[in-house]
Amino acid sequence: MARAQLQPREDREVFVVPLDVRPEHIDENGHVNNVVYVGWLQDVGTAHWNARFDEATRTKWSWVALRHEIDYLRGIEPGATGIAARTWVGDPQGPRFNRYVRIEDAEGRLCAQGVSEWCLVEAKSLRPSRIPADMLGPFAAGPTA
Repeated sequence: MARAQLQPREDREVFVVPLDVRPEHIDENGHVNNVVYVGWLQDVGTAHWNARFDEATRTKWSWVALRHEIDYLRGIEPGATGIAARTWVGDPQGPRFNRYVRIEDAEGRLCAQGVSEWCLVEAKSLRPSRIPADMLGPFAAGPTA
């Protein structure tokens, strides 16, 4: 049974990434294969991280995915355009962050949603490290008009 639809938190930035549906994404059932969604969850999280942190920070720190949970709600068919992923993070729990993703079609209908658990590690040693408080700021929502 699918969980309730994920809704972005008001205190978090919602980062949007357009997604391309390629012929190789389509499985024998005529829609985007489940494995592609896992890749999209990882790609979207990485894009958000790369967009908000400088090279020095990205060189010092890295993220390791611990788990992905995906609810598939509406198939994405060949030739679909306007597909986008919306992502935001939850609260840090020691070295871990949950990242939430909604994948929507061109009409804004929810096709899939996912929660990924990521662990912050020191890039050189790959040892887990508590998420620094100053790392949350770039993921916060900006001022509202």
